[in-house]
Amino acid sequence: MKSLFLILCLALLKDCGSVPMGPGAFRELDCDAPESQQVAQAAVDYINSNRKLGYKYTWNQIDKVKVWSRRPMGEIYEIEIDMLETTCHALDPTPLANCSVRQLTQHAVEGDCDVQLLKQDGQFSVIFAKCDSTPDSAEDVIKVCPHCRLLAPLNDSRVVHAVNAALAAFNAQNNGSYFQLVEASRAQIVSLPPSTYVEFVVAATDCVAKDVTDPAACNMLADKQYGFCKATLTEKVNGEDIAVTCTVFPGQPPADVGVIDPVVDLPVAVDPAPAAMVMGPVVMPVPQGPPEHRAHYDLRHAFSGATSVESSSGETFTRMKQPKPAVVNPLVRPCPGKIRYFKI
Repeated sequence: MKSLFLILCLALLKDCGSVPMGPGAFRELDCDAPESQQVAQAAVDYINSNRKLGYKYTWNQIDKVKVWSRRPMGEIYEIEIDMLETTCHALDPTPLANCSVRQLTQHAVEGDCDVQLLKQDGQFSVIFAKCDSTPDSAEDVIKVCPHCRLLAPLNDSRVVHAVNAALAAFNAQNNGSYFQLVEASRAQIVSLPPSTYVEFVVAATDCVAKDVTDPAACNMLADKQYGFCKATLTEKVNGEDIAVTCTVFPGQPPADVGVIDPVVDLPVAVDPAPAAMVMGPVVMPVPQGPPEHRAHYDLRHAFSGATSVESSSGETFTRMKQPKPAVVNPLVRPCPGKIRYFKI
């Protein structure tokens, strides 16, 4: 009789990604199920849309997904995800699907996030998010590529000089607005030939590049227009060479502001910005004082995560206690899920 009952239970659970929940219980999802991937994407979209520093991230692996029923309606998802840095800056309007994952040979960076989301009427809103990120170890990079460039501290004197020289060269060939530095985003130094590779973000000002005498007097445009630059400064016996290429993102300048003239080797991104997702109204500020010697923008310092959110009824959500789980469906594959790109 017990065997027959067990077979009946398994038959009812067939093709399900989780089990029904009892009072106070949660269900665990298959980390590779479409539902889990949808939650992961909603979490990543929220994280990227709440960042102004560093680069966009995409999810690489889902570690765990739990779901609680929320009364009187909706569900709360708790997800742990591993992410990888892409080559698109956080201010770049290029859709995440079109952004390339930074490879191991480029000194990849991994992010880890714990996120809680409320799903109601088919819409996700984040109610808690905590993230950090870490570059791959130098030893691991060297194993894959002994001669690859490693990340360098952004305050290294060679990096600072390379960024300033590249920005000056960019403005010198620009017939439109004068651009000012927003941030140095990434840097790598190699010894042979002695060179410094940098990536940095600039913003258009109300000054004309060819007429600027006092850069400090220039102000960023009200309707901000950003650009992303890549440059290599190579040291030579008789001086140095600088090669710089910038992409100016499309802005929305006021009608009385002239359009910036195109610059040689200056492609313009034309992809529309991704649609903003629903977000919680209570957001904590970015922690102040990231280490000056940093080689990347740690998500702990570059991401504003939601700490809590109040519903229209005044109900407050906080991190939940861990109740006993519902009976585990033996047909659900265990987590973590598959790795989409590579493991750091």
